[in-house]
Amino acid sequence: MDPLNAEDPVSIGPFRLLGRLGVGGMGRVFLARSAGGRTVAVKVVHAELAVQDEFRRRFAREVAALERVGGTGTTPVLGSDTAAEAPWVAIGYVPGPSLRTVVGDEFGPLPTATVRALAAGIARALTHVHAAGLVHRDLKPSNILLTVDGPQIIDFGIARAVDTITDGGLTSTGAVVGSPGFMSPEQVRGEKLTPASDVFCLGSVLVYAATGRSPFGTADSGVHATMFRIAHDEPDLTGLAPELAGLVRACLGKDPAGRPSAAELAETITVTDPWLPADVLARLGRHAARLLETEAEATATGTPAGTGAGGTNDTAGDPTPAPAPKPPRRRRTGLIAAATALVVAAAAALTYTFWPDPDTGRDEQKNRARGETDSVAARPAGIVPASFLGAWEGVLRGSADHPRETVRIELTQGAAGSKVSTYVQVTDERLCMGRSRLVSADEDKVVLGESDVTTSVPAQRCTPAAHQTLALRSPDVLEWTSGAAKATFRKARTGTDIVPATLVGTWQMKKDPLIYGENADRYTDEVTITQGPIGATVYRNVQVYPRQDDEGNLTGDAVSCTFTALLAGSGTPLVIGPGTPDPDSSDADCTHGGNSGYLTLVRSEGKERLLVFPMLDGEPGEYQRR
Repeated sequence: MDPLNAEDPVSIGPFRLLGRLGVGGMGRVFLARSAGGRTVAVKVVHAELAVQDEFRRRFAREVAALERVGGTGTTPVLGSDTAAEAPWVAIGYVPGPSLRTVVGDEFGPLPTATVRALAAGIARALTHVHAAGLVHRDLKPSNILLTVDGPQIIDFGIARAVDTITDGGLTSTGAVVGSPGFMSPEQVRGEKLTPASDVFCLGSVLVYAATGRSPFGTADSGVHATMFRIAHDEPDLTGLAPELAGLVRACLGKDPAGRPSAAELAETITVTDPWLPADVLARLGRHAARLLETEAEATATGTPAGTGAGGTNDTAGDPTPAPAPKPPRRRRTGLIAAATALVVAAAAALTYTFWPDPDTGRDEQKNRARGETDSVAARPAGIVPASFLGAWEGVLRGSADHPRETVRIELTQGAAGSKVSTYVQVTDERLCMGRSRLVSADEDKVVLGESDVTTSVPAQRCTPAAHQTLALRSPDVLEWTSGAAKATFRKARTGTDIVPATLVGTWQMKKDPLIYGENADRYTDEVTITQGPIGATVYRNVQVYPRQDDEGNLTGDAVSCTFTALLAGSGTPLVIGPGTPDPDSSDADCTHGGNSGYLTLVRSEGKERLLVFPMLDGEPGEYQRR
């Protein structure tokens, strides 16, 4: 958890905020406490989404859907106001990591007994979801949280009532609904969905939990190839314990009518207690201890955790008060479990104010009064060691191959107090660029202070970069710290020709008729990559798809959307910021260009393929050179 920013409110509705859990594509998520002392997660919708009528309707549908579930195996509702100027929802905070994090990053494949208990817990939750007349439609490892008391299903953002699902795995924009590696055959084909679709997805999740991989391939093998295997091939159950094979095969039957129901699974699977391995339980214990410390700090000080007595960031005594929340127009109770899914760490977003000493410079200038430096200029031409000059890039979250948050810093020569640093920070839903002032520099360390924002995508979503320290470890490696965030940076390319020549050109996604049917030729998805420096618009994505009427039937009209993105990182993979609709070549329906991403080339069947990954858990778009 990070401290509250100066731009954050101190309370929302009846909930007092303790800190910032993260930011996602839909909103900001805060840790808070209710008046009765319960720890909750509060999500506040981004302002640019709150003004869109369609988004408000979607938000209200999510709330209504989750109210029907009732909180069993899902996060309970504690309050919401979907009609407020800035809609918000409060849900019970789930103190546990996702299944993807535990298996993919921390622990590895889980023991057989744990996987059986996982199956029983998810089945119980799905029983209540299905009894409420809903289909989740996006059951995957990142949407399952592990707690001491059992698994919890989150993210009902695309959950729909069974009697309203006529489009299966396709949205009104023609985009796939769900995560391709964890979809059902009927979802892939765009057919009408039933609760049996969630049971198939459960089978894929269990294979992942037991083996660490999807039974139908990974994103590296291509989205369409994965979806084809789901629809037509048998699952790869290599490495699956024999005790789990029967259960998994029953869930992964191609015929929905032949799969067991969630209720049948919940009734027949026996479980052990404790259900989690000791190492995972220890991790949950450490997390709970940190949570108690955060609450104790807030109780003792009467202020949100991580802030000063005035409720603002105390990094440099910034006196700016946090804005008060806008009063709601109307209150209602609701739930949107997607809030917890957006919990991602925002790295060191604190604002730092620095007032440089104009006489700070080289050794012969230090501690001298203005005008008493003899022949030595009080403001030297530059004090940055040559070894620090140039561009450096690092990954804050994720890995070098699959980044989730990146930072780039380019240092030029200058005196103390001058803006010698240009930075670019990219998260899954925003790109921030700015300049930072030099505080001090020596042969081993450079300290940067006050910053300002020069570019924000989306607009007005960035805060100035925090106080930063760069420590040289070798000619090509330095350690970067900013508040609690740390990362290893490496030398990066500079100049006006950052994009590798192998990426430049136009790439086209082939729409498989087996997935899109006889209308496959009406769907166009092209990416054009051009050359340019960091911060330039080098990525252009054109999507054309048939328009649908209110009942989900295709019409003769087409929707055309063009999205552009800025270059944000020069490494391999190449990093781009969030997509922005081009108003001159996009229809009014084109309102969201997607998350930040990264580009890489692979070779498949003797041909190059461009993979465009989102900066979050999701499958890449796969393109062939046109």
